[in-house]
Amino acid sequence: MGALRMDSFTLEVDVPGSAIDGLGHVNNVEYVRWMQEAATAHADAAGCTAATQADAAIWVVRSHRIDYLRPAFAGETIRIRTWVANTRRAFSLRCYEFVRAADETVLAKAETDWVYLDRSSGRPKSIPTQIRALFGLPVEP
Repeated sequence: MGALRMDSFTLEVDVPGSAIDGLGHVNNVEYVRWMQEAATAHADAAGCTAATQADAAIWVVRSHRIDYLRPAFAGETIRIRTWVANTRRAFSLRCYEFVRAADETVLAKAETDWVYLDRSSGRPKSIPTQIRALFGLPVEP
């Protein structure tokens, strides 16, 4: 999983009782939901959502990967750090780190491979330079 970038974004969530599974800890599905929330909040804050809409495009998930390291429990506050690690034509790799706020224990690490699509055709299209720049990524000439 990619190294934490200086231009990362952090979203805090308080674990509700409804997130707990039969084993007494946070259900895996919650991590995917939190990944979506953190990615969306980061994109909104960076101006990516508006730039994507202006380009008549959308982002869709191609794949997720999560490595669970320690359990999380109801009542805990979790910091979800996220950053865009790289872009490749129409693809973007976003990384996540889930940290228990009380003791800074890393609970999980994750990645999502996103695809940038033309809204009308649904076909992949190259990520514009101005969108890559919003996340502090190298801009090709």
